[in-house]
Amino acid sequence: MRVLKAAVIVMGVLIVAGVATIIVTIVQRTTGGVSVPGSVMQQALVDEPDGTHIAGVSMGTDKVAVQLQGGGPDRLLVLDARTGRVVLRAALAK
Repeated sequence: MRVLKAAVIVMGVLIVAGVATIIVTIVQRTTGGVSVPGSVMQQALVDEPDGTHIAGVSMGTDKVAVQLQGGGPDRLLVLDARTGRVVLRAALAK
């Protein structure tokens, strides 16, 4: 009987710890997102030539990749999501 009682207590503690871990993870993921103000992104792209348009955007945790077409060869810009500064500028081969 003692073994059963100990097993029930241990499993109860594990359930409480698991639920607490899930709650903490959900809170961290919902409040830890990266927001990129529109004005920062516009300032980062001001120096692109006329005729340039955005062909695609991909966002990571701290970087934003922007594929540009027109106004010259196709190119890829990688921006810092917090500051909007260009981290990498690369021409794409066809």
